[in-house]
Amino acid sequence: MALLHRAEVHPSKIELLAAWLPGRSWFSGEAGADLVRVAAYRFDDPAGEVGIETMLVRAGAGPVHQVPLTYRAAPVDGAETWLVGTCEHSVLGRRWVYDACGDPVYAAALAEAVLAGAGQAQAYFEVDGRREYRAPSMALTTEGAQPAAVPGIAALDRVEDGDPTRIVAGPLDLAVVRRLGAPVDLPGSRLTGSWEGQPTPLPLAYASVR
Repeated sequence: MALLHRAEVHPSKIELLAAWLPGRSWFSGEAGADLVRVAAYRFDDPAGEVGIETMLVRAGAGPVHQVPLTYRAAPVDGAETWLVGTCEHSVLGRRWVYDACGDPVYAAALAEAVLAGAGQAQAYFEVDGRREYRAPSMALTTEGAQPAAVPGIAALDRVEDGDPTRIVAGPLDLAVVRRLGAPVDLPGSRLTGSWEGQPTPLPLAYASVR
């Protein structure tokens, strides 16, 4: 479950990404076009400490980009390379927003989703003591998932920031597709997604155990 808050966030997630994305080697967007949100999905952090959200965004007629983000209540030592920026949340206070590909909490959640078919988190609001669920904006499916124990991740061995972005953690090899719709076929189990305007599922991520 992912608890959401009816809150104001400054700068907004889109504003943070609009400033950060053009500096990525894998970004491709229409010059001068505003960045817009296409869809999103979330994973659960079992410890309940880290927000995990993957946003799909596009600039004009450019491709749809997949940007996993983690939201933290404090900065992470040694993770400056992956910092997208900070924002002020009217309920939670200051939040540090990271490119989740450099965050072991995200890697663990992604591995569970791809290898064990854990799926996306159900998002909800608390309203007068009851839960009000929000319909997902994406449908996720897994291919080749094995409902079995997935190796735990305490730290990342290395991250290769490209398209796809490769994450290596112990015996796990993960790959996150950045520009969706381009031809890609990697080994291992696969996570795919579809959304309004994109009824055919597209590859989002791959995972395998060495």
